[in-house]
Parts: sequence; structure tokens; C-alpha cells
Amino acid sequence: MKKVKIFSTILVVALMFVLSACGTSEKTNGSAKGDQKKTLRVVTNAAYAPFEYMDKGKIVGFDIDLIQAAAKEAGYSIKVEHVGWEPLFVEVKGKNADIGVGAITINDERKQTYDFSTPYFLSKNEILVPKSSAIKSAADLKGKVVAVQNGTTGQSAVEALFGKNNSKLKKFKDNNLAIMELKSGGTDAVVADNTVVEQYVKNNPNENFVVIPDDSAFAKEFYGVLFPKGSKIKAEFDQAIKKMMENGEYTKIYQKWFKFEPDLNSLKQQ
Repeated sequence: MKKVKIFSTILVVALMFVLSACGTSEKTNGSAKGDQKKTLRVVTNAAYAPFEYMDKGKIVGFDIDLIQAAAKEAGYSIKVEHVGWEPLFVEVKGKNADIGVGAITINDERKQTYDFSTPYFLSKNEILVPKSSAIKSAADLKGKVVAVQNGTTGQSAVEALFGKNNSKLKKFKDNNLAIMELKSGGTDAVVADNTVVEQYVKNNPNENFVVIPDDSAFAKEFYGVLFPKGSKIKAEFDQAIKKMMENGEYTKIYQKWFKFEPDLNSLKQQ
């Protein structure tokens, strides 16, 4: 009887130890689940080099490096998916995606439907034309066939100059298609973000294109990370981006893709 009692005592103690260990494991896992933030779904339009584009089946670019670094700073993991330009807005608006990135200009119209991060990039529209073109300014685009990416500020800029119902305005799914139209002679010019057209000319010197800036016609623009309206993670990403600008991480990423210093003062003033 004594042996049975001793054995029972040992069994009870062992069982308590196992339960205690299980409890500790569950508590640890539960704590980890509580502390570990979820993986965020990020949608983009991977046809907008150097901001986001496909390279050997992988989505790369300035925006991709930036959002990965910001997510890491904020304590999140991310999964980036290429969905296209217009679909990315639909996905974020419907809260099927947590974040949208794609050289997205912050403007009042979009702010009615979405939340934006603090500005992370300064941009402006410029004109891409053949070297032989007589187009030297935005005013010279009048009466010319102009290609833009549909739904962008490039489209808005041209419409502001020549009207929304301008029959000479050709709208394309992305800037790559707009530039292809220029190469084939189907349009006289392309209007798009300065970094995109400048990068294209740099990467394709034999195609004899030039970039025409016109600060009097095209205002400065600021890009932001897109969130669903009322997003709870916006503030965390704002803080992460600001910290990256302060600790040099932002400048490191910027120089990797553009080979010169960013205008941090203009961004911080926003």
C-alpha cells in the first residue's frame, strides 16, 4: 500500500510537471501569438521600374525595398503581390490587402477613400520624346498625341492642360505600353513620373529619347504608402518611415536605386 502511495505520488508529481510544461508552452506560444504581428498582404503594380518591376520572376524595386524595411522596423512580415495598377486600389479599398505601394501620388481625391503614410518620395511629371521632336515644353503638347498611364497624375496633368475629353490623349494600362506606343510612332510623347522616364532613357541610350522637364506646368508630387481608410497600422508605418529617414536607412535604399541623395528636407516638411 505504501509502495502504491509512493508510486501514486510520483505519478501525480510527474503529471503536474507535464501539465506545467504544457501550460508554459501554451503560454509562450500564446504570448508569441500576442506579440508577433501578422504577415501583411502588400499589393503593387510590378511594371513601373525602378519603383517596382519583375526581375527573373521576383518583384523588386525601390518601393519594394522601402516597404520591406519599413515593415521590419514596425515589426511586421509582408507578402508582396503583383495585381496591377487599378486592381491595387480595389484590393486596398475592399480591405483585401493591408497595404498598396506603386509610386502612388498623395492627392485630395484619393485621400477621401484611402489613408496615406507620411510622404516618402518627391516626384514630378516630365515629357519623354524622341531627340528629333519639336516638343520642348508642356505647351508644345497641344494638338499632339500624348500617351499616359491610365489613372495616374500624368493623365491628370495632361487633362489639366488640354481638357479631360482631349481626343489626342491615349491611355494605357502601364507606362511600358505607353513607351512602346511612342517607339512605334503611335504617339508624339509620353508624360509620366520623372524617375520613370529618366531611368528609361538612361537604360536605353540607343533609342534616342530625351526627357523634357517643365516645372511651370507640372507641380511637385509626393508618394505615399496606401492603406485602407481607418487603418490601424498607418501610424506604425509613419513612425517606421520617419525613423528610416533619421537613421540613414532611407538614404541607403534611395541611393541604391537612384544613385544620388534624396531631398529629405522637402519630405520632412510635408
